[in-house]
Amino acid sequence: MLDDFFTRALLAGIGVALVAGPLGCFIVWRRMAYFGDTMAHAALLGVALAFVLETNLILGVFVVGALTAVALVLLERRAALSSDALLGLLSHSTLAVGLVIVATLLVHLRIDLLSYLFGDILAVSRLDLLVIWLGGAVILGAMAVIWRPLLAGTVNVDLAAAESMRPEQARLAFMLLLAGVIAIAMKIVGILLITALLIIPAATARRFATSPEAMAALAALAGILAVIAGLYGSLFFDTPSGPSIVVAALALFLFSLLPIYPGWMARAGGHPS
Repeated sequence: MLDDFFTRALLAGIGVALVAGPLGCFIVWRRMAYFGDTMAHAALLGVALAFVLETNLILGVFVVGALTAVALVLLERRAALSSDALLGLLSHSTLAVGLVIVATLLVHLRIDLLSYLFGDILAVSRLDLLVIWLGGAVILGAMAVIWRPLLAGTVNVDLAAAESMRPEQARLAFMLLLAGVIAIAMKIVGILLITALLIIPAATARRFATSPEAMAALAALAGILAVIAGLYGSLFFDTPSGPSIVVAALALFLFSLLPIYPGWMARAGGHPS
């Protein structure tokens, strides 16, 4: 079964969607979409440094993403700038440094930047599948551990701190998990589109969810449906696979906005946002 490239692509996309759904919910609840973009842009710097140091690409992207998250936390404590200004600084700086490294230090290598920017899910190997599913299982396990303090900090950070839930530590752990998701998903939808796969399914699930846990599950389901529809649409219409998955996710979101659902679905009452 795994000898078929399309089957491997489906399994890889489903694995990423299962992990991206729950994390995407917190991005939506915490209004962290710009942070997701920042982490995605930092991924290109991770790719460039991985080639320079001749190390594993996923490891390089994760390390740079983790360092970016830590830098943001430290700068928020010391710099007299707002969070969005710091995110803009980190986002564009890491992207620019990555492009400069590619243009200057990697001129002897033929690097297909488009495959990193937009993904190449049809080229997923068995090893990639193993990394995605094992890495995804670790990330989901860690999410289960920090779920309660992270959720409490999302609702009210002061109350969570008063109850000794350590919301700031949970927030930093969440950022590191997000770096891990971007690292394993880079080959699926690419650096520029991974934020969309995190946010759009979560935004779709928000319309139907009646609790935070339900929204996380529905976001994962929406992501899976987007992967399946996008890949089959790509096969039928001969379009790029990564962007096709995002377009399918967008179609699901637009469909969710249609006024054809019962009144109790009109607004999710159980999530923190």
